[in-house]
Amino acid sequence: MFALALSAMLVACGGSSESTKKGKEKKKPEKEETASSDDDNPLLAPVNYVGAVGKAKKTSEKRLNLANVQNAIKQFHTVEGRYPKSLGELVKEGYYSKLPAAPRGMRYVYNPKTGQVGVK
Repeated sequence: MFALALSAMLVACGGSSESTKKGKEKKKPEKEETASSDDDNPLLAPVNYVGAVGKAKKTSEKRLNLANVQNAIKQFHTVEGRYPKSLGELVKEGYYSKLPAAPRGMRYVYNPKTGQVGVK
């Protein structure tokens, strides 16, 4: 009777038998591999957060400025019937007082034949 109660308690409380020990041993190496990743280190969370915010800001600025420049090119094309020869022509013709700055370390790449603009 005592042995039956003890075995029921072990099963209910998560007691381990041979088969569950082997299952746990197989899982440990997986945890060790992922635990060595720097992204999971809670001490680096503030650094990772600041880096992610900076990257998101740069990406959003790039998209917003690029959309504004593309819109100005479309307006120019509608009015003039052609694409501008350069992005500087948008400023010269009054579509911009000053061309929006590309994100730091990047530049605008413009194709006057197609009117396509990008950031590299």
